[in-house]
Amino acid sequence: MKIFNLFLALLFALFAAVQYNDPDPWRWIIMYGFVAVVSGFAAFGRYHPYLLYIGLGITAIWMASLLPDFIDWVKIGMPTITGSMKAESPHVEMTREFLGLLLCGAVIGWQWRRSRRAGTH
Repeated sequence: MKIFNLFLALLFALFAAVQYNDPDPWRWIIMYGFVAVVSGFAAFGRYHPYLLYIGLGITAIWMASLLPDFIDWVKIGMPTITGSMKAESPHVEMTREFLGLLLCGAVIGWQWRRSRRAGTH
Protein backbone atom coordinates (compact mmCIF):
# COMPACT_ATOMS: atom_id res chain seq x y z
CA MET A 1 0.00 0.00 0.00
CA LYS A 2 2.92 2.34 0.59
CA ILE A 3 3.74 2.54 -3.12
CA PHE A 4 0.11 3.07 -4.07
CA ASN A 5 -0.27 5.87 -1.51
CA LEU A 6 2.94 7.49 -2.76
CA PHE A 7 1.56 7.23 -6.30
CA LEU A 8 -1.66 8.95 -5.16
CA ALA A 9 0.34 11.64 -3.39
CA LEU A 10 2.37 12.32 -6.54
CA LEU A 11 -0.68 12.19 -8.80
CA PHE A 12 -2.68 14.67 -6.73
CA ALA A 13 0.36 16.93 -6.34
CA LEU A 14 0.55 17.00 -10.14
CA PHE A 15 -3.18 17.72 -10.33
CA ALA A 16 -2.63 20.65 -7.97
CA ALA A 17 0.34 21.91 -9.97
CA VAL A 18 -1.62 22.22 -13.22
CA GLN A 19 -4.53 24.17 -11.73
CA TYR A 20 -2.91 27.58 -12.20
CA ASN A 21 -4.88 28.19 -15.43
CA ASP A 22 -8.23 27.17 -13.94
CA PRO A 23 -10.89 29.89 -13.46
CA ASP A 24 -10.71 29.29 -9.69
CA PRO A 25 -7.17 27.91 -9.20
CA TRP A 26 -6.64 28.33 -5.46
CA ARG A 27 -9.62 26.26 -4.41
CA TRP A 28 -8.40 23.39 -6.57
CA ILE A 29 -4.76 23.72 -5.64
CA ILE A 30 -5.78 23.50 -1.99
CA MET A 31 -8.19 20.58 -2.56
CA TYR A 32 -5.83 18.50 -4.68
CA GLY A 33 -2.93 19.45 -2.42
CA PHE A 34 -4.90 18.28 0.61
CA VAL A 35 -5.50 14.87 -0.99
CA ALA A 36 -1.80 14.67 -1.91
CA VAL A 37 -0.75 15.40 1.69
CA VAL A 38 -3.26 12.95 3.18
CA SER A 39 -2.05 10.24 0.80
CA GLY A 40 1.58 11.06 1.56
CA PHE A 41 0.99 10.69 5.28
CA ALA A 42 -0.94 7.47 4.69
CA ALA A 43 2.03 6.03 2.81
CA PHE A 44 3.89 6.08 6.12
CA GLY A 45 0.97 4.81 8.20
CA ARG A 46 0.08 8.23 9.58
CA TYR A 47 -3.60 9.00 9.52
CA HIS A 48 -5.24 12.09 10.95
CA PRO A 49 -8.92 11.21 11.42
CA TYR A 50 -10.09 14.75 12.07
CA LEU A 51 -8.46 16.00 8.88
CA LEU A 52 -10.11 13.17 6.99
CA TYR A 53 -13.51 14.09 8.45
CA ILE A 54 -12.98 17.74 7.53
CA GLY A 55 -11.89 16.77 4.02
CA LEU A 56 -14.90 14.52 3.53
CA GLY A 57 -17.23 17.22 4.85
CA ILE A 58 -15.85 19.94 2.58
CA THR A 59 -15.93 17.61 -0.40
CA ALA A 60 -19.54 16.58 0.29
CA ILE A 61 -20.74 20.17 0.71
CA TRP A 62 -18.88 21.35 -2.40
CA MET A 63 -20.26 18.42 -4.42
CA ALA A 64 -23.78 19.16 -3.18
CA SER A 65 -23.46 22.72 -4.49
CA LEU A 66 -22.56 21.34 -7.94
CA LEU A 67 -25.07 18.49 -7.98
CA PRO A 68 -27.84 20.42 -9.80
CA ASP A 69 -25.44 21.25 -12.66
CA PHE A 70 -24.28 17.64 -12.81
CA ILE A 71 -27.89 16.42 -12.95
CA ASP A 72 -28.62 18.91 -15.74
CA TRP A 73 -25.65 17.55 -17.68
CA VAL A 74 -27.00 14.00 -17.29
CA LYS A 75 -30.48 15.14 -18.38
CA ILE A 76 -29.16 16.70 -21.59
CA GLY A 77 -27.58 13.40 -22.57
CA MET A 78 -24.09 13.80 -21.10
CA PRO A 79 -22.48 15.63 -24.02
CA THR A 80 -18.70 15.53 -24.11
CA ILE A 81 -16.82 17.55 -21.52
CA THR A 82 -13.44 16.84 -23.07
CA GLY A 83 -13.72 18.72 -26.38
CA SER A 84 -11.26 21.41 -25.33
CA MET A 85 -9.61 22.60 -22.16
CA LYS A 86 -11.60 25.83 -22.29
CA ALA A 87 -15.16 25.29 -21.10
CA GLU A 88 -17.48 26.68 -23.77
CA SER A 89 -20.60 26.22 -21.66
CA PRO A 90 -21.26 26.31 -17.91
CA HIS A 91 -22.20 22.63 -17.66
CA VAL A 92 -18.74 21.63 -18.89
CA GLU A 93 -16.88 23.39 -16.08
CA MET A 94 -19.38 22.40 -13.39
CA THR A 95 -19.40 18.76 -14.48
CA ARG A 96 -15.60 18.63 -14.55
CA GLU A 97 -15.51 20.13 -11.07
CA PHE A 98 -18.10 17.67 -9.77
CA LEU A 99 -16.14 14.72 -11.17
CA GLY A 100 -12.87 16.09 -9.76
CA LEU A 101 -14.49 16.31 -6.35
CA LEU A 102 -15.87 12.81 -6.73
CA LEU A 103 -12.32 11.60 -7.30
CA CYS A 104 -11.07 13.55 -4.26
CA GLY A 105 -13.90 12.23 -2.12
CA ALA A 106 -13.21 8.66 -3.21
CA VAL A 107 -9.55 8.91 -2.22
CA ILE A 108 -10.26 10.67 1.09
CA GLY A 109 -12.99 8.11 1.86
CA TRP A 110 -10.62 5.28 1.06
CA GLN A 111 -7.98 6.82 3.35
CA TRP A 112 -10.59 7.20 6.10
CA ARG A 113 -11.52 3.53 5.74
CA ARG A 114 -7.86 2.50 5.90
CA SER A 115 -7.39 4.67 8.98
CA ARG A 116 -10.22 2.81 10.70
CA ARG A 117 -8.55 -0.51 9.90
CA ALA A 118 -5.28 0.86 11.27
CA GLY A 119 -7.08 1.71 14.52
CA THR A 120 -6.44 5.46 14.54
CA HIS A 121 -10.04 6.28 15.47
